[in-house]
Amino acid sequence: MKRFITLLSCLMTVFYLNASYILLPMEDGVQKNHLKAYGIAYWVIDSGVEAYWLLNYRGGAFAFQHTEVFERELKTRGVSYEVIPNAQFHKIRMDISDPEMNQEVIKLEQAPKIAVYTPDFNAKGEQIQPWDDAVTLVLTYAEIPYETIYDREVLEDKLAQYDWLHLHHEDFTGQYGKFYYSQSNKPWYKANQKKMEALASSLGFEKVSQLKLSVVKKIREYVEGGGFMFAMCSATDTYDIALAAEGLDICDDIYDGDGADPTAQDKLNYDRCFAFKNFDLVENPLEYEFSSIDHRRRKVTPTTDYFTLFDFSAKWDPIPAMLTQNHTRTVKGFMGQTTAYHKSQIKSDVLVMGENNAIEEARYIHGTYGYGTWTFYGGHDPEDYRHFVGDPETDLNLHPNSPGYRLILNNVLFPAAKKKKRKT
Repeated sequence: MKRFITLLSCLMTVFYLNASYILLPMEDGVQKNHLKAYGIAYWVIDSGVEAYWLLNYRGGAFAFQHTEVFERELKTRGVSYEVIPNAQFHKIRMDISDPEMNQEVIKLEQAPKIAVYTPDFNAKGEQIQPWDDAVTLVLTYAEIPYETIYDREVLEDKLAQYDWLHLHHEDFTGQYGKFYYSQSNKPWYKANQKKMEALASSLGFEKVSQLKLSVVKKIREYVEGGGFMFAMCSATDTYDIALAAEGLDICDDIYDGDGADPTAQDKLNYDRCFAFKNFDLVENPLEYEFSSIDHRRRKVTPTTDYFTLFDFSAKWDPIPAMLTQNHTRTVKGFMGQTTAYHKSQIKSDVLVMGENNAIEEARYIHGTYGYGTWTFYGGHDPEDYRHFVGDPETDLNLHPNSPGYRLILNNVLFPAAKKKKRKT
C-alpha cells in the first residue's frame, strides 16, 4: 500500500511538472492581434474552461490550460501565444501575489451573454441609419457572439436575459440625432423618422421621445438590478439628458410636431442622471449638438489628440484596472457626435478612467448604480478620427492592435470576472 501511494505521488508530481498552460502575451510589439486575443479568451470560457486575466502583467495577458484544440484555434486566428509549464504559471501567480506588485490574477469563469441595442430594421439588413458601430465591428472581428435587441424587447423586459448591454449610437432625446439641418431631405432620414414614429405608435406612445424615455428607464432598472451597461458617442449624454428631462418636452416641432417647453432648462433634474450635472441644453433645433456636456471647443488637432489612461491598483481597484488594461497608457483620440465630456459637468462620484487633462476633458468614465455598473466612452470609432454619415466602416484587419478598441473589449470581458448578483 505504501509503495502504491508513493508511486501515485510520483505520477502526480510528474503530471504537475509536465502539465502546461497557454499564455497570451499582450505587450506592444509581442502580440500580433490584441483584438482577437479577447475573442480567444471569450471562446475558452464559453467552452467551460476557466481562464485567467493577469492584470498589469505583460500588457494584461490571458492564460488558460493548454489543449491541442486551443492551440490550433490560436494558430487559425493568428493570435500570438506561449506554452509554459504548470510550474512556471504557478510562479507567475506567486510573483503577482506579492503585495508590492501592482498586478492581480482575475479568474474568468463564465462567458457573459451580450446584447447590442440597435434598431431592428438595421439588424434585419434594412440599413436605414447610415453609420456603423465600433462595438459590433469589434465583436464581429474578435468572433465574440452577440444578439441584437431594440425598444420592443426592452419594454418587454427581455434585458434580464443578458449580462452585458451595449447602447448603439442612439439619440434617447427623440430628436433623431439632431441631423435635421444637414440630413432631413435625405431618404435615410425620412425613412428612419417614419420607422421610429410607427414603432412608438405600435407600442402605445404618442411621441418617439416618450418611447425613448421609457426605454431609458427600463435600462436603468436593468443596471440597478445588476446589469453591465456600456455606451459610446451620443448614447452616453443623451441617455442622461433624457433622464434629467423626464416629464418635459425638449423637442422642437420639427421633431415631434409641437414646440419645446421654453422653461425646460430650469426644470431639469440632474439627480436622475448617471454621470452628468449642471449641463445646459442646446435648444436650437438646427444645431448639431445636444448639450454643454460635449466638449465642443477642443484646441487640439488630429495629430495632437490623445488621452491618457489612469493607472489603477490591480489589487485594490480591480474593476477600473480591468477596464483600462492596455499595451499603452496613451490612446489616440477620435471624434463623434459626442466626443468628450467637460470635466466640470461630471458628478463627483464618477470615476474618470481616461482624460486629456490639458484641455479639461474626460473621454472614458465609469460608475455604479444599484447592483450594476455603467461605462461611457466618448467618440464614434477609435480608428476613424472623424467619421461622417455614409463613410465606409473601419476594416479592423488593418488595426489588430488598436488600443482604443481594446478598451471596448475590456468592458466585454469584465462581467466574466465576477458572479452576477441580481437584485430581486
